[in-house]
Amino acid sequence: MKPIWLEHYPPGVATDITDVALAYPSLIDLFETSCANYAQKTAYISMGVGLSYAQLDQKSRNFAAWLQSIGIKPGDRVALMMPNMLQYPICLLGTLRAGAIAVNVNPLYTPTELVHQLADSQAETIIIAENFAHTLQTALPGTVIKNIVVTGVGDMLGSVKGLVVNLVVKHIKKMVPPWNLPQPYSLKQALAAGKHAHYQRPDLTHADLAFLQYTGGTTGVAKGVMLTHGNMVSNVCQAHAWVRPYLKDGEECVVTALPLYHIFALTANCLTFLKLGAANLLIMNPRDVPTFMQDLRKTPFTAITGVNTLFNLLLNSPDFLKLDFSKLRVALGGGMAVQEVVAKHWLKVTGIPIAQAYGLTETSPAVTINPLNDTRFTGSIGLPVPSTEISIRGSSSEDLPQGESGEICVRGPQVMRGYWKRPDEDAKVFDADGFLRTGDIGYVDSQGYIFLQDRIKDIILVSGFNVYPNEVEAVAMQHPGVREVAAIGVPDEHSGEAVKLYVIRKDPTLTEAELITFCRSMLVGYKTPKHVEFREDLPRSNVGKVLRRKLKDPA
Repeated sequence: MKPIWLEHYPPGVATDITDVALAYPSLIDLFETSCANYAQKTAYISMGVGLSYAQLDQKSRNFAAWLQSIGIKPGDRVALMMPNMLQYPICLLGTLRAGAIAVNVNPLYTPTELVHQLADSQAETIIIAENFAHTLQTALPGTVIKNIVVTGVGDMLGSVKGLVVNLVVKHIKKMVPPWNLPQPYSLKQALAAGKHAHYQRPDLTHADLAFLQYTGGTTGVAKGVMLTHGNMVSNVCQAHAWVRPYLKDGEECVVTALPLYHIFALTANCLTFLKLGAANLLIMNPRDVPTFMQDLRKTPFTAITGVNTLFNLLLNSPDFLKLDFSKLRVALGGGMAVQEVVAKHWLKVTGIPIAQAYGLTETSPAVTINPLNDTRFTGSIGLPVPSTEISIRGSSSEDLPQGESGEICVRGPQVMRGYWKRPDEDAKVFDADGFLRTGDIGYVDSQGYIFLQDRIKDIILVSGFNVYPNEVEAVAMQHPGVREVAAIGVPDEHSGEAVKLYVIRKDPTLTEAELITFCRSMLVGYKTPKHVEFREDLPRSNVGKVLRRKLKDPA
């Protein structure tokens, strides 16, 4: 498709980032450049405690040296299982600086989910927040983990404040003997030892893997997306080119309420704003609205990223409406569709529009972004970011003309290498000419704006997180009272969509509450069904396959 969108780029946005990205052979180079340029600037803030770029540089170097001292080599996988706390960027950047591949893990995973991700990635090292160590202990027998690094929430907050925070954190479940592995290290011990360890800077290129970022597939089995240093550097440069006309190097502060282990916040907040020399205000638990508001009052912020549910949550907080938005310049929404009512309310309250963006884990993630200064709400997911090609394709992979609906396909330097150890899945998503099939239906208008219409797959989008019906169904089927089940997404005012189960009972006494409780024991909260409807039968195809689409639209 002809790149008609280039004619409608905002002023000051480059149309190509190839040369800029080539200036950074790896994320290490990008990180080192920012640390040198903004050494005395604040990089991260958590619970009122700041971490400068110089401190981030030193601590991540120490952690990298320690990892190397225990035998971590370039290409080894290191898992990180932490919420938004100062330890995360230190350990993430230390992992990358050691030449290892980072495997981000949702800290709220159940043991079943954790076993799959650790076993599939073959990670032998994990850094984990102490609150979630009990989950790891249950999962350990199914993994090849050899090295465990544990950290308390308050470990980076100073001796007095850190001690108080660690004491008041509720429901800490520590690992307990007997051990079938060596005693875990504390992160404090690792950082202290790393001060005296030799650090060997790895010689990495754009071709080297940086992340195994797990997503789901049509089968419901989580797959590791192989994102290279080149993918990530390119997407950071693409996003940086888009936001730079509106932001100033070394002078910004972005609210990071989305989890950094999610691809959106990882690239947008952790890495892109790092390139800008900005501060990240880390919000560990955005559902704790009073504490969230306290952080926002204390720290003047100039940018915020979020999903529709987060923006809606803030707008429904009376304390948020009282904040000073005079410094706010950018609000970026992604992960799920931003609802028009939320976008208009946000603009009225803050004076700044929410710029809706679109992407996938497989594209590092940014594919399209709306102009940041456009106050109109059109429902568009924006224009393709620099150096990105879009093709709208029909069922036979033919290019469709402007205005016609088809599958959105993407080609660019941010598109993944492929799925970890799953060449069969690669063959399903890549066309012969290298375009990635997104599985999403949309069209391009006369100005190059992309409009997303529907998803080909049955993915359920809960607060920006993908939920795969097969996975939920597999868990529900383990209940002895369930004969057959189908999972779909239904509209939800708080999370965009919620999971609903249609169930044929084996045990007629099985209740909705009982089944939801059962699923909750094996699924993270956002995957857990919110609604259950019992039926005598389910709609089927002529070969007996349950037709989810008829459950979603009975008409």
